[in-house]
Amino acid sequence: MNKRNIQVSLRQGNINDAEAILELQKEVLSESKFMISIIEEYQETTEQLRNWIEKILNNKREKLIVAESKGQIVGLIVFRSKSTKRLSHTGSFTAMVKKQYRNQGIGKLLIKELLNWAEHNPLVEKVSLGVLSTNQRAIELYKSMGFVEEGRKIKEVKFSDDLYVDDILMYKLV
Repeated sequence: MNKRNIQVSLRQGNINDAEAILELQKEVLSESKFMISIIEEYQETTEQLRNWIEKILNNKREKLIVAESKGQIVGLIVFRSKSTKRLSHTGSFTAMVKKQYRNQGIGKLLIKELLNWAEHNPLVEKVSLGVLSTNQRAIELYKSMGFVEEGRKIKEVKFSDDLYVDDILMYKLV
């Protein structure tokens, strides 16, 4: 359940979710002003997504969680770890929620589930993320969940000739 009593369930994503995840990613990229990539750059195929999901499922330091409502994937969170030995205890996440399901607590549910997994995974010690400085709602959510600003990439994202946005790096030790 969430804020508006919409039935939402969380589960581990799997290869059979590739098509629905692809549609979710395209939808979010096409309308979100808070993503670094834009839809015109997104060239992923269902087969490539299946391979990506399979790699996550076969890595004990990575996780894919999907949120479902009425049998439809409405959100996801994915945690990817660093591949080098000295950074393998860390990783970062990306989360997406369909527009009509935002501001209902689904993102918070996904993050809670991810943090619970990370806290019980002896291979994960640090959970990180990047968030655009213009995404104040997300920044407040992350802070409320114990994430701390670690640094900032100044003018990292360029939206137009005279509009730049910082990428805020945040983390939480688990």
